[in-house]
Amino acid sequence: MAHVVIIGASTGGLPAAYDIRSVLGREHTITVISNNEDFSFVPSNPWVAVGWRKRSDISFPLAPYLKKKKIEFISQAATEINPDENVVLCADGTRVDYDYLVIATGPRLAFEEVEGLGPDGHTVSVCTTDHAEHAYEKWQEFVEEPGPLVVGAVQMASCFGPAYETAFIMDTDLRKRKMRDQVPITFVTSEPYIGHLGLGGVGDSRGMLESEMRNAHMKWICNAKVTKVEAGMMFVDEHDAAGEVIKQHEVPFKLSMMLPAFKGVDAVSAVGDDLVNPRGFVKVNEFQQNPKWNNVYSVGVGIAIPPVEATPVPTGCPKTGYMIESMVLATAHNIKNDIEGKPADQKGTWNAICLADLGDTGVAFVAMPQIPPRNVSWMKKGKWVHMAKVAFEKYFINKMKKGSNEPIFEKYILKALGIEKLK
Repeated sequence: MAHVVIIGASTGGLPAAYDIRSVLGREHTITVISNNEDFSFVPSNPWVAVGWRKRSDISFPLAPYLKKKKIEFISQAATEINPDENVVLCADGTRVDYDYLVIATGPRLAFEEVEGLGPDGHTVSVCTTDHAEHAYEKWQEFVEEPGPLVVGAVQMASCFGPAYETAFIMDTDLRKRKMRDQVPITFVTSEPYIGHLGLGGVGDSRGMLESEMRNAHMKWICNAKVTKVEAGMMFVDEHDAAGEVIKQHEVPFKLSMMLPAFKGVDAVSAVGDDLVNPRGFVKVNEFQQNPKWNNVYSVGVGIAIPPVEATPVPTGCPKTGYMIESMVLATAHNIKNDIEGKPADQKGTWNAICLADLGDTGVAFVAMPQIPPRNVSWMKKGKWVHMAKVAFEKYFINKMKKGSNEPIFEKYILKALGIEKLK
């Protein structure tokens, strides 16, 4: 009987637990280690930041739902991994031996890389539900005394969608309050152009998002490196295509939401170069296995994927829901193969699908593969995307409560977009 240990219980770790349970059956032991007692649907955090959702709408306790699937749960942070001895140590001293390890921790939020950035500094975040709730507290103060708003993503950020979503959701909320005219909005991003998204653009994402921003009276600064943030002021170096500074901006704000760079979490990074790259992301082969320790797998935002292209200001590569879903399923089957003495043969996809809510409309992006040139580069805009994301939120949370391993993107999202034949 094998023991599979999963570190992390978010949009990679919890589906991994369910998929591995379904694929392996009940005779094997599965343990989930997480420093969070609750599952929280991270894509809904921009809605939480303006009060359109509450924590109770997007979260639920992990323990009872994992118990239904006979999955053990340790509500502790993993503090040390020893892959030579197949051991994980937890914050309370618990030692967990494993036959297979799945690292699904997500990222560490590297606010410290920009002076004054983050909830402990002068900007807010939507990266976690705790951060989004703090952002809502600041939002409530902001709408009482409005002023300039700055939203965006700093250098080395790798997930730009939530920045666009937050900007447009805040714009929509302000319009609903009849006070949009009191709030100048500036979008500050390390992307070389609006709509790059860390993907080199998808379809006409540049033209469409620029048009949406013009219609919403938003200004933007691209190729932006945020050098520091002070109370009410952001200092930004704007670069040209050669990476040279062409203008230095001092951007005033009453409220700012900026996405940070991501790095690997400390317990993972501490293992060293055989496991992680210089940013602390887990090195994996095409079967989601670490090249040195083949019984160590990784899925989700914490894996090492190179940027799609070099940009004047460094940007990372996003890992979207469809990619994570496919990584998880491939991992489950490759663990089963190894238990049965068979070679790994299942691969995750590098296709990207994103439903981006823009407040009262939305944009759907499909990039197959994620890195150009592509077989499919598809983008559509409309109110239906906003409604689809609302429906997806409810469906995904219910799926996690039921412990279902049904492939949402594969079975429903591609079909709903009318492009399933192009997989």
